[in-house]
Amino acid sequence: MELSFPEKRINGFTNQKFTKMKEILEKISTYNLFNYLLPGALFVIIAKPLTGYNFNLDSTAIGIALYYFIGMVISRIGSLAIEPILNKFTPIDDYSKYIAAAKADLKIEVLSEARNLYRTSIALAISLMVLKGYKWIFDDTLEWSNATLIVIFLVLLIALFVLSHKKQTEYIKGRIDNHYNNNTNNPITFNKKD
Repeated sequence: MELSFPEKRINGFTNQKFTKMKEILEKISTYNLFNYLLPGALFVIIAKPLTGYNFNLDSTAIGIALYYFIGMVISRIGSLAIEPILNKFTPIDDYSKYIAAAKADLKIEVLSEARNLYRTSIALAISLMVLKGYKWIFDDTLEWSNATLIVIFLVLLIALFVLSHKKQTEYIKGRIDNHYNNNTNNPITFNKKD
């Protein structure tokens, strides 16, 4: 994906913010752009008028990193909490069939990315509703210390990423099993030194 920003001069200097932003955005895959960065940015934009919480930062680079991280958390919530519910209505029956079909039909991967974007969008809406509920319960009615809230947040974040790691490992194992089941004549060998 090629991005272009007009060259600008501010106070006699070339605007380096655009150049750095361009470099960062060019390194992000379309999947990460639409499933991490965009939902994170939308969360920050919508959170302020919805709750009064302002997550905007003055630094562009740190802002992009924050949007990406928030979007990654939202995506993981979608993967762990929303996807099992959606799969009850519209499951992909056999993951090995999906792998084989995706190799033969590249459009399936694009459709899968769109499917994940829809799941992440649902998680975005739910996350904003949870943030609004948090504001209503904790800011407006209960008094909790910031330290207590940070510890609770960190514990929930750790649990979220432990479960995400477990799920990702299961996908990797499934792909390895699929490879060995379909390629018994051509096993992969590893050098013990690696």
